[in-house]
Amino acid sequence: MSYQTLGCEPILCAHLLREVDGRLLKLLSSLALEEWDSDTTAGSWRVRDVAAHLLDTALRKLSLVRDSCSVEAVPIRSPQDLVALVNRLNREGVTIYRRLSPALLIELMNLACQQSALFHESLDPFAPAAFSVSWAGEDHSCNWFDTARELTERWHHQQQIRLALNRPGILIPDLYQPVLDCFVRGLPSHFQQIEAPVGTVVNLEISGNCGGRWLLNRGPAAWRLVKEAPQPATSKVTVPQDLAWRLFTKGIDREPARAAVQIEGDQMLGEHVLRLTAIVA
Repeated sequence: MSYQTLGCEPILCAHLLREVDGRLLKLLSSLALEEWDSDTTAGSWRVRDVAAHLLDTALRKLSLVRDSCSVEAVPIRSPQDLVALVNRLNREGVTIYRRLSPALLIELMNLACQQSALFHESLDPFAPAAFSVSWAGEDHSCNWFDTARELTERWHHQQQIRLALNRPGILIPDLYQPVLDCFVRGLPSHFQQIEAPVGTVVNLEISGNCGGRWLLNRGPAAWRLVKEAPQPATSKVTVPQDLAWRLFTKGIDREPARAAVQIEGDQMLGEHVLRLTAIVA
């Protein structure tokens, strides 16, 4: 199968937030009361905690970015400081919103999702974003990348709920391929400490109708994603699409997942691809 080469064009996906969130609201409205307490792959979080997190992050983004409202100034001096802050805010938000009844949480989620979609649709995709995509190694990002990151968050947390409840997933090309494309934008930064001859190519293929091909090339100054490879790949990694999102969001132990992944050529380079984490964690 021949895959489309991705990773070099802006991901213009603001319009997709409405569809992803619409599917979330329909899903949450269908849950039986006992299903809200089902375990998920998101650490210790249950379904109600994941839903609470999605409500919290939508409201938090609107408050901080749209409304320029910040109630605390926290100095960020290192990546570890950022991780600690995000983990604290996530923990505090879940603690508050998990207490809501399902009916009230859904009602507030509907409001938050509508306002979030309107906000992202109003942004100039090529203007500077309020927050950079740190896991991609960027100090400054464009709005399109920040919005794509938002899509990945809302998509993968919803998928965690669906997986926990054995509900049909949202591995739909129009929704999932942009999510995968955004995740893989973290590879150049992820590889920055990996030494290899200039011209080295790593070929990542995510198999399935939502997947694609990404070519990572070692240039004179840094690793970068390219449209065409200057030479045959030194390492080729093939990951099934139903596994890829879980690998890149720490949603599965990498050792048991490794059996479903195929690496041809340089094993070290291929294994490093599998250690990509495209979330702040």
